Amino acid sequence: MKLIVAIINNDDCPGVLSGLTEKGFGATKLSTSGGFLRAGNATLLIGTEEEKVDEVISVINEFSRKRTQLVSPSPSFMAEGFISRAVEVTVGGATVFVLDVDKFIKL
Repeated sequence: MKLIVAIINNDDCPGVLSGLTEKGFGATKLSTSGGFLRAGNATLLIGTEEEKVDEVISVINEFSRKRTQLVSPSPSFMAEGFISRAVEVTVGGATVFVLDVDKFIKL
């Protein structure tokens, strides 16, 4: 048994969850935020058999897209002179961890 922890952009979450549900996978969604942009993310916890891990990752990949976004510097960065204008950063995509599960009990 494996536990897949997928951190995805909030905008991608509905598509990922729908895709997982269509394929028969259940997921628990946790609302989280990133450290750099402090933007909203969703962290999905997905339990599955080892042989289905690639299928889950394929669904996540299908619905998680990277895109660019202009980010204005925060006043603290401007005061310290690090960044004086908006910068383009890549957002979206997915960060996926696959963990071994010693025991799985569904009550």
